[in-house]
Amino acid sequence: MTPSHNKDTQTINIKKLTLLAVYTTIALTIFTAESFLPPLLPLPGIKLGLSNIVTLWLLMHTRARDALCVLLARILLSSFFAGQMVSLLYSLAGGLLCFAVMTLLFHLLQDRYVVFISVFGALAHNIGQIIIAILITQLPSMLAYLPVLAISGIVTGTFTGLCVFYLKRHLPPKIAWPL
Repeated sequence: MTPSHNKDTQTINIKKLTLLAVYTTIALTIFTAESFLPPLLPLPGIKLGLSNIVTLWLLMHTRARDALCVLLARILLSSFFAGQMVSLLYSLAGGLLCFAVMTLLFHLLQDRYVVFISVFGALAHNIGQIIIAILITQLPSMLAYLPVLAISGIVTGTFTGLCVFYLKRHLPPKIAWPL
């Protein structure tokens, strides 16, 4: 490797790291703003999940591991800043299962069906949270709550998927990932 090539690679890595930090900040800002909104329903575990817009967006424009880094940073930092370390397990389980499903679907379908991918990601998120709830409470009856979460996942997944769909239509690709 020539010194020039090494410097170019280092510059790209710094730009990429900076861009991932910006996307993490956007996701944290969205998470924080959403926490000030009144609950959609007076039921636990139901929220819009607007910060998932950033994960979907990054899955369309970057490598999966970059999107995963932003997702994990957002989950860890939001749990820390919100002082809700108890919810960290729920967020990690839901977020990682959602990420795995969306990554697989993006690999199979590309970004043509972003709303579909978002809905299945939201459903996977809810399943991940139910699994953790069952493990923590030792109550398999928690599965009875899954239909309620499934309905909310379809609605919220559709909304976040539509947000990404319209962002893609109205933002130039160079703004999405300018490297």
